[in-house]
Amino acid sequence: MSVVAGADLDAELRPMVAHAWQVLAGVSDPEIPVISVVDLGIVRSITTAAHGLEVRVTPTYAGCPATHVIEADIIAALAAAGLAARVVTTLSPAWSTDWISVHGRARLKEYGIAPPGQDAVDADSGCRSQSLQFYPACPQCNSKNTERLSQFGSTPCKSLYRCLACREPFDYFKPL
Repeated sequence: MSVVAGADLDAELRPMVAHAWQVLAGVSDPEIPVISVVDLGIVRSITTAAHGLEVRVTPTYAGCPATHVIEADIIAALAAAGLAARVVTTLSPAWSTDWISVHGRARLKEYGIAPPGQDAVDADSGCRSQSLQFYPACPQCNSKNTERLSQFGSTPCKSLYRCLACREPFDYFKPL
């Protein structure tokens, strides 16, 4: 989690903000239902405001088609918990895959999506690389003998790969 709230947050409001974080940890990303919006790192902060809570979110990319669904899911989950809130979308700084939590990365792998930047090796040298010519380890068998089939997978933020060891196709969450 990034910011829970401002340092000057009234002590009586801290439990409400902490509760809101707990609630949002149960709100799934609509495109990848095994990861929460908190673990995905798109919930940037929760603060108090005159109308209740203000939840700042940064979508995974500016044109993300799920942004409105995520906002509605956040408001509905908080309302069900008795918390009034509004969602503010912030595009700067841009979302980064570095914001995905360790738990979120594990959930992606369990779901069959290779997490960004994890166990990636350079296609030529076999070494870990930040270049665009690297191949992620297979989330099924952990083999690093994989090939990219398409720059785009099931969503624009993923690429489609295939494991040459177990022959299973899988999505790779592109690092940003």
